[in-house]
Amino acid sequence: MLATSFFVIFAALSIAAAIGVIISRKPVHSALFLLANFATLAVLYVTLEAQFLAAIQVIIYAGGIVILILFVIMLIGSEEIPTPESGGTRQWTAYLGIVLGVVLLGSIAGMLFGVFGEDEIANSVLQGGVPEVVGRALFTEYILPFELTAVLILVALLGALVLARRSQVANKAANK
Repeated sequence: MLATSFFVIFAALSIAAAIGVIISRKPVHSALFLLANFATLAVLYVTLEAQFLAAIQVIIYAGGIVILILFVIMLIGSEEIPTPESGGTRQWTAYLGIVLGVVLLGSIAGMLFGVFGEDEIANSVLQGGVPEVVGRALFTEYILPFELTAVLILVALLGALVLARRSQVANKAANK
C-alpha cells in the first residue's frame, strides 16, 4: 500500500511538472519544469526496480539535455512566448496538440488493455532495465530510431548555433 501511494504521488508530481512545461510562458521556467519532470520519472523508474534506467534518465536527460536546452535559451535569448490573444501564435497548433494528445491517450489505453502485442525485448527491458538487455535492444531491434535520434540532436545543435550566429549578426548591425 505504501509503495502504491508513493508511486501515485510521484506520478502526480510528474504530470504536474509536464503541465508546467506546457503552460509556462518563459522558456527558462519551462526548462526547469522539464528538469523536475525528468527527476520524477527517474524516481518512478526506481520504484519499478529499473535502477539503470533511472541513472540514465538523470545522467543523460536531466544532466545533458536540459543543460543543452538552457544553453540554447541563453544563446538565443529568453523572451516570453506570445499568447494567442496577442496574435503571436498560429491557431492550428492548438488543434494539432489536441489531436496528438488524443493519439497519445489512445495508445496508452491500448497498452493498458493489451490491444498491442508484447514483444520479448520490451518485456525483458521492463523487468529491471539490465544494461546488457537495454544495449542489446538498442543496437539490434531499435538501431534505426537510435541513429535517427542522434541525427535529430545533431541537427538541433546546428540549428541552435545558426540561430545564435544570426542573432549576433543582427545585434552588430543594430549597434552600428
